[in-house]
Amino acid sequence: MTIKDAQTTVDDWIKTVGVRYFNELTNMAMLTEEVGEVARIIARRYGEQSEKESDKQKDLGDEMADVLWVLICLANQTGIDLTEAFQKNLDKKNQRDATRHLNNEKLK
Repeated sequence: MTIKDAQTTVDDWIKTVGVRYFNELTNMAMLTEEVGEVARIIARRYGEQSEKESDKQKDLGDEMADVLWVLICLANQTGIDLTEAFQKNLDKKNQRDATRHLNNEKLK
């Protein structure tokens, strides 16, 4: 599935199953909540904090997909073509950071 396909799929689902989009502020709050769930899993599973038994069954990929879903909702609502935006962002990084990381002593 391409990013464009994902945007279309989410839009179709929202309009048929979800009735309508939540407003942008609600979706922003939901995005923050979903990112927090990803952070909790990573902090406990890969960080120094111990993982609670109730968190051990949580699926990190599913939580990341929740983040992606809400991000796609926000993009659709605000008229952002994520394929175009991502390519533009990648071009910016390639130009700005062409040698930055290669010359970073901390990464050697």
